[in-house]
Amino acid sequence: MTKNDFTFEGRKIAFRDGLTLAAALEDTGERRLRYTAKDGQRGIFCGMGVCQDCLVTVDGHPNQRACMIRAKAGMEVCRQTALPALETAAQPLETATPEVIRVDVAVVGGGAAGLSAAIAAREAGASVVLLDERKTTGGQYYKQTAGDIAALDTQQAEGADLVRSAAASGARILSGTEIWGAFDGPLLLAETEGSAVVVRPKALVVATGAYERPVMVPGWTLPGVMTTGAAQTLWRSYRTTPGKRVLICGSGPLNAQVAVELAKGGCEIAAILDTAPHPGQRLGEAAAMALADPKLSAKGAMLIAALRRRGIPVRHKTRLLRVDQDAERLRAVFEDARGRETAETVDAVCMNDGFQPQNEILRLLGAEMTYDTRYGHLRCTRDRAMATTVPRLFAAGDCAGLGGAPAARIEGTIAGRAAAAFSQNRQTVDATAAENLALARHRRFQDHLWRVYDPGPQDIDDIAPGTMICRCEEITLAEAEDALNAETGHLGTLKRASRIGMGRCQGRYCGPVAARLVARRTGRPIEDFSFFAPRIPIKPVAISVILAVEEVLGGDED
Repeated sequence: MTKNDFTFEGRKIAFRDGLTLAAALEDTGERRLRYTAKDGQRGIFCGMGVCQDCLVTVDGHPNQRACMIRAKAGMEVCRQTALPALETAAQPLETATPEVIRVDVAVVGGGAAGLSAAIAAREAGASVVLLDERKTTGGQYYKQTAGDIAALDTQQAEGADLVRSAAASGARILSGTEIWGAFDGPLLLAETEGSAVVVRPKALVVATGAYERPVMVPGWTLPGVMTTGAAQTLWRSYRTTPGKRVLICGSGPLNAQVAVELAKGGCEIAAILDTAPHPGQRLGEAAAMALADPKLSAKGAMLIAALRRRGIPVRHKTRLLRVDQDAERLRAVFEDARGRETAETVDAVCMNDGFQPQNEILRLLGAEMTYDTRYGHLRCTRDRAMATTVPRLFAAGDCAGLGGAPAARIEGTIAGRAAAAFSQNRQTVDATAAENLALARHRRFQDHLWRVYDPGPQDIDDIAPGTMICRCEEITLAEAEDALNAETGHLGTLKRASRIGMGRCQGRYCGPVAARLVARRTGRPIEDFSFFAPRIPIKPVAISVILAVEEVLGGDED
């Protein structure tokens, strides 16, 4: 075996330094990573550890997320079945004593908001630890490169500068660290490289960002169908493309950006399918965007020009209907505003239909949430210092409600400074006048931007009855509706009757749809408790880590 290869299903896979298993396998065209209980095939979908669908068995250890694990020479990797063989079951559990970190401020999330919060807290004199689940810190917006790959553009370069500033500030950065439990105190339970970590901060800043909302159609669970952000991660972080010919669908500026980036990487973009009308029909909003942020508006105009220059077709008021397996490729069928159906045969279908805040930690700790009907997601209640309704808990960035990266950086700075003041028993410092003005400007820009696109969730009436809405438990919309017919009530009754939301991803994708189903059936408005309650562990964790933490907490009276 050469220095840089591993085996997958007995076949040698060569890889470049820094690649994840998912990126290395995608590089060779290997997309089928596991089989479900109903013989369904799954591959990379979210690309950020949320969906739990790229599970493989590595060196006999099942349930390893290929998108989160770095490829290493000599690994033995195989596709995972619904009931993987537990080759390590007879081995004794190692319960090494966990590290206990006591610190002024803990920051969860290594993106624009989290890095900014860590820097601000350190500048205010607080001791800081930043916990980031990604092995390469930078978040989903900056998407830093792996290995020795050079920065792709100014966006990545800005991210690299922010990461360096956070490291230089003296903040301790723990990359590859998964938070799986959060309790009052605050108290965080985490796992890093198989070892347990207990974090007891005086103040906590949650900056966990958001994940993409998919377009639910028949076939959206097939290998080769992935979020637009997953395709962007493959290219920006690993210089791997999702295929030679790609279709992009949904609504939002990320789709246009990734189309241009993939085209530069050598992909043929079959089309961008956007459910929103042509921007020319909303010129007033475009003008308001330009007034709010001329720089970002100019960037958007350059994207549109790049799409035209490269001949990438953008089909407005067009929605994806289904994706079929076509030998080794995919056949995507879509419908325009006149009801005409068209199909494209492609290697990959990428989808982004808005975002959902990754707010599990905030909800676990009891932070107040309100439902935003326009965006179809929960927003966290905060004051001007980014403090939530829970003492010692601050929230910054998209986890509290979508606002974009520029706003997230400012919110992170405000939250980090305020958390530091609280941890040191000083008066909490609100945002400065300049920060408030900048935030207001960025939020105006985002508001007008999303009026140009289609930010709301997919209409339930647009989801075909046979469409799988719970990809973990493989439950269709029709099955969920039948369960409601049998026992109309709340989300809990639906969950018990159908098992929807009981899979590995804990309802992160099906939960919002299920909440809308119940609301429509009962006539009650959607609120925080309309969604599945986060449950511990909120992310996968080894049993040995849980046992190690129990031993420490059992003798800890604080």
